[in-house]
Amino acid sequence: MRHRLLRTAVATALALGALGLTQPARATPSDGVHTVRVPDGDPHDRSLAPRTTEPFSLIGITWDDPDAVFDGSAQVRTRSRKSGAWTAWRPLDTEGRTPEAGPDRDRAGVRGSTQPLWTGPSDGVQVRVTGSRLPEGLRVELVDPEAGSDPVHTAVVEPDGAGPAAGPLSAGRPAVTSRSAWGADESLVKDPPTLTGGTKAMFVHHTAGTNDYTCSQSASIVRGVFLYHVQSNGWNDIGYHFLVDKCGTVFEGRAGGIDKPVLGAHTYGFNTATSSVSVLGDYSTAATNAAVRASVAKVAAWKLGLYGIAPTGTVVLTSGADNGKYKLGQKGTFQRISGHRDGYPTECPGQNLYDDLPEIRTLAANAANAATTAAPAAEPADGPQAVVEGVVEGVVEGAGGVEGVIEGVDGQVRARRG
Repeated sequence: MRHRLLRTAVATALALGALGLTQPARATPSDGVHTVRVPDGDPHDRSLAPRTTEPFSLIGITWDDPDAVFDGSAQVRTRSRKSGAWTAWRPLDTEGRTPEAGPDRDRAGVRGSTQPLWTGPSDGVQVRVTGSRLPEGLRVELVDPEAGSDPVHTAVVEPDGAGPAAGPLSAGRPAVTSRSAWGADESLVKDPPTLTGGTKAMFVHHTAGTNDYTCSQSASIVRGVFLYHVQSNGWNDIGYHFLVDKCGTVFEGRAGGIDKPVLGAHTYGFNTATSSVSVLGDYSTAATNAAVRASVAKVAAWKLGLYGIAPTGTVVLTSGADNGKYKLGQKGTFQRISGHRDGYPTECPGQNLYDDLPEIRTLAANAANAATTAAPAAEPADGPQAVVEGVVEGVVEGAGGVEGVIEGVDGQVRARRG
């Protein structure tokens, strides 16, 4: 048997050599992620020759220094496992940034990264990167969200214990597919969530990449983004609080409670006291549909309403980093439902989805107004989520034996499991 396997391996190697392909990338797999290092050399132009790889369905590029900005372009071609055909060259969004605070920044092994690209089932890759000065330690991240995964069944997640008191602006909670339902591997999340003083605004994103997916694949895409954020970026958890597919299905993102003010990793400089929802797909090229707009509006109306906040109007936020658009400590006025580009120099959430934000705000306001028909008078604009000015110390206790200490000028709470 051993000799037969050896002969098969030799024959495969000869066949691949004849096709001009290298051997499969045999980097050590880590929970569904395989890596291939891009050869060092020219600081302005590097490439990875076409090669056969382990199976993957999502791809991205990372580099050693999480603070290094990728000033250039990265393109990939991938080979379909089903047809064996190679795609055209496709660009990767190089605007990914490491969060400015919290466990996602402080952990060992955090890397800079592009945004991931959903490719569908693939087994071959070719890469070319160019730039004014490319970051060191470039490597290709090949994510297989099906590796070791169990069948996914849609389930609705209920609010986790005692969250904020439902205020007069609380819209109905939308149906949400839980983390366990889409297959999050909770063993990969090493640190407990960090809670902030409240939720003051909602940032809308898109995952970019492709719109060529079926909604039956959405759980795999969410799982792929989770693995990329945790295993490739080195973050503690998926960066977004909620994700929505093109059929309007809402997925629970970052752990800690969908009704809690969990610190996310979504809008560099403005992660504190904000929430996020990311739509699967590229809305620079595609238009949204009514199901997407309605789901984003429902999520925003419910989440903001937990803190007595209407989804229309504006709020002043303070930047926690120099992010290329705002300086550290600079204040900016934002819509309560804003696009990623409002806080960071990016095309996200795509021009089409960005143009839909006024309609989404109206839909969210209608949902909130419907919930307040017979409600008492509203609380002050910032309600119970007002950011604490100055250092506050105290102990909080939540459901499931999670407790934490309030600390810092933003009233952040670092939870710890009891």
